[in-house]
Amino acid sequence: MKFLSSLFAFTACGFLAAPVFAAEQAPEPSGCAAKRQDIATRIEDAKAAGNTDQQAGLQKALSELNANCTDVDVVKQQEQKVLDAKREVSRRQADLNKAMSKGDPEKIDKRKDKLAESRKELQDEQEKLEKVQPDEDDE
Repeated sequence: MKFLSSLFAFTACGFLAAPVFAAEQAPEPSGCAAKRQDIATRIEDAKAAGNTDQQAGLQKALSELNANCTDVDVVKQQEQKVLDAKREVSRRQADLNKAMSKGDPEKIDKRKDKLAESRKELQDEQEKLEKVQPDEDDE
């Protein structure tokens, strides 16, 4: 009897865990699909809160998104953000180099911190770009 209860418990855990593993494997939407999903979620929240004005505004935003959004546009926008972040890293590096030539330790530390921030922002933007770019396998 003990064996059967253990077997039942093990089987039940397996069935309960299956949806969790399936959810982890499902790819997250990107680009326009992600924006649509975000707006749809916000529309549902507005409905639940009874906020008809917000709901109407979000419906309009969704209509405009459906009419105008292409994944190519989203990729181009993200590429521009990456380019801007690269320029910021270059500017911060130049600031650090200038501070180092002057030899002021306080300014050097500040410039190093700012450069590290800019590099982190660049990395974040590059990761976002990877998410919105179509997979090479799909083409």
